[in-house]
Amino acid sequence: MNLNITGHHVEVTPALRDYVTSKLEKVISHYDHVTRVSVILSVEKLKQKAEVTVHVSGKDIFVESDDADLYAAIDSLVDKLDRQLQKHKEKVSDHSREALKRQAGE
Repeated sequence: MNLNITGHHVEVTPALRDYVTSKLEKVISHYDHVTRVSVILSVEKLKQKAEVTVHVSGKDIFVESDDADLYAAIDSLVDKLDRQLQKHKEKVSDHSREALKRQAGE
């Protein structure tokens, strides 16, 4: 997995980088086909924003979250990403099961 973390109007400190990396590794370890992950952390006035784009085989999953605290925004982002990846994983497995059923029926 290739992980890229960038900051817009915020310095990505080693502590922040480690926090994002550890949170994302927990979520992405459940899904095998992740090739690249891009994270953008930004600050706009009083709003802290975190965005992630996860490139999986056949699809790009984009999630964003904002909060008054950047760490809270990252936590919310990881929760949303986990739901999106589970949803995608279920769709892929359902399609493969349907294909197996069609092959068995023929």
